[in-house]
Amino acid sequence: MKWSKLGHVFSPAGTNDWKKSSALTPTPILLNEKVIRVYAGFRDAEGISRIGYVDVDAQDPTQVLKISDAPVLDRGRDGCFDDNGVILGDVLRCGNVLRMYYVGFQIVKRAKFLAFTGLAESSDGGETFHRVSEVPVMDRADGGTTIRAIHSVLFEDNVWKVWFAVGDSWTLINGQHYPDYNIWYTESVDGQVFNQDELLCIDVEGDEYRIGRPSVYKFEDKYYMFYTKGGTSGLDYFPGVAVSDDGKVWQRQDEQFGLELSEGGFDSTHLCYPRLVSAGNKTYCFYNGNNMGAEGFGVAELLAW
Repeated sequence: MKWSKLGHVFSPAGTNDWKKSSALTPTPILLNEKVIRVYAGFRDAEGISRIGYVDVDAQDPTQVLKISDAPVLDRGRDGCFDDNGVILGDVLRCGNVLRMYYVGFQIVKRAKFLAFTGLAESSDGGETFHRVSEVPVMDRADGGTTIRAIHSVLFEDNVWKVWFAVGDSWTLINGQHYPDYNIWYTESVDGQVFNQDELLCIDVEGDEYRIGRPSVYKFEDKYYMFYTKGGTSGLDYFPGVAVSDDGKVWQRQDEQFGLELSEGGFDSTHLCYPRLVSAGNKTYCFYNGNNMGAEGFGVAELLAW
């Protein structure tokens, strides 16, 4: 794949109390022919993430047009699965509403965190989202007792197809625990109830202990998946790519990803969570850089698959 990096787009840098740092898992959607809206998770002083947005020019996505004044989705009610913050999953149109799959975090005594999937919808063009339920639409299960996080959704042939991360254990690196997870696939009749068979799509290899945040696209009858992987050195956190004929059986082709670290700046150490959006005849990739998005997000233009 060939890319042209366009630059660093946005960093909260203490914009206000709920946007002290980070713009996690940037997730763009074409709002109209002139505006790309990038939803992201912004952290407060406690590190709790709430979802807001940054609107950018569809013809020049380095130009910021608007920043949300208030969260479009706040943390959950105390005691709920998402009471310690929320980040994106995915956002897509569903009839007259926008449907948001999000990952909710909860802090418990004997694990670093729990992360399960919630669902919220917007009927005002994406300015505010309201939870469909205060309980997860994808909750814990055998083999996924700590993480079951939907990150990519396609509606095809009247079927909701989802790719999600599953975690069940932790790896100790330099005295800190990090979550182990890999990528699975399942389907749903309505996109709200997930009770069908689940299939392991992509597992860790070599010294990897986690591979997740799948982002799936269909191009010329093939499926392409971006993901982010980390190794036990604790130093590498970088995307890869896989290709599939059916969205279920995947071939990893990480060396074909193409987008590289910069010599300096916000993406000189890490590059993660790539997500595509098309505007006119161009396709852009929004992504986080160092320390999982601590300095916000940047954008690149896709020149060739």
